[in-house]
Order: sequence, then C-alpha cells, then structure tokens
Amino acid sequence: MKKIFFSLACLLCAQIALAQKDSLQFDEGNNYIYYRVIDKPSLTADTLYKRGWDFAIAFNQSAKPAKGQAENTLNTSGKFLVYTGVSLMKKEGGQINYTINIQTKDQRYRYRISNFVFIPYQRDRFGNMIPIPGIEVPLEKMTAKYGKKETDNYLDQIGSFCISTGVKLKSAMDKQPAAKKAETIKKVSTENW
Repeated sequence: MKKIFFSLACLLCAQIALAQKDSLQFDEGNNYIYYRVIDKPSLTADTLYKRGWDFAIAFNQSAKPAKGQAENTLNTSGKFLVYTGVSLMKKEGGQINYTINIQTKDQRYRYRISNFVFIPYQRDRFGNMIPIPGIEVPLEKMTAKYGKKETDNYLDQIGSFCISTGVKLKSAMDKQPAAKKAETIKKVSTENW
C-alpha cells in the first residue's frame, strides 16, 4: 500500500512540474512569455489600473512601476533566485530578471511576464554565491549554453513563479475597498464633575 501511495505522489508531482513548464508560451518574436487576459465585470479601467499600480508597488518594493506607452499601462521589473541540485544539495544557480506589463480596459485587464534573463551565480572566496559579472543569458538561449536538463529545471521554477505571481495579481485586482466607518467623536462635559 505504501508503494502505491508513494508512486501516486511521485506521479502527481511530475504532472505539476510539467504543468508549470507548459504555462510559458512563445510570443510573436519567439520569446518566452506568461500571458493572461482576465475579465472583471463592473470595474472601470481606472479602478483596475489603480489596483494594478498598488500591486506593483507592494510586489517589488525595490523597483518603482513606470507608466507604459499606451493608455492605462504600467511596467515593473524584478528578479528572483533559481536553484540547482536536489533536496539537501540545493544551491543558488542564478537569478532571473523579468518584466511585468499590466494593461487595463473597462471590465478586463491583461498582464504579461516576459523578458526573462538568466544571470548565473558562482561561489566566491568566502563561500557565498554571487552573480558572475558580465554574463546575461536570455532564457531562449539557455539550452545552447546550459543543456536541456538544467534549462528544464529553470523553466519549471520560472513557470511556478509566474503562476504564483498571477494568483497574487488576481487577488490584488479582486480586492474590495474597505468601507470606512464614520467614527463617533466622544465629547466630554466639563460642566458636570
């Protein structure tokens, strides 16, 4: 029974990993992209834009969002670590730089996470993992430089990051503004003591 349960758990983990890598697509310029269009009935473009702006500020506090060229568009960028190895032998393999573009219209918005660039890490003389200066590899050229197995590992981690970012953005866009209560002002009578 334990063997059956273990093999089912392994099969489920493999399916999840494949689904994460498959969530990335190619755009018109053959670049990796994570792209979604979400309908939000009864919300205006300005409301969605404001919520997207608040999300971008809260999501990556080190980079300020910028207005895009089109109306109701914003761009922000960031980075996250990817790991090599398995389980206990995991170490930082590098970092992935990315760009998030959010565009809003009345009753819907779309976002795309793209421009993935890999910066490999190496161990310095103190044993810390640091970026190798001057090496930036676009995600589309990873297989040629690092091999299929390592690239698939990184693609799975990028897919997982994109899915979790999409969930966070969706919850930020779904938020309802808190109704403000009118505070009652306590008045003290100084005549009766």
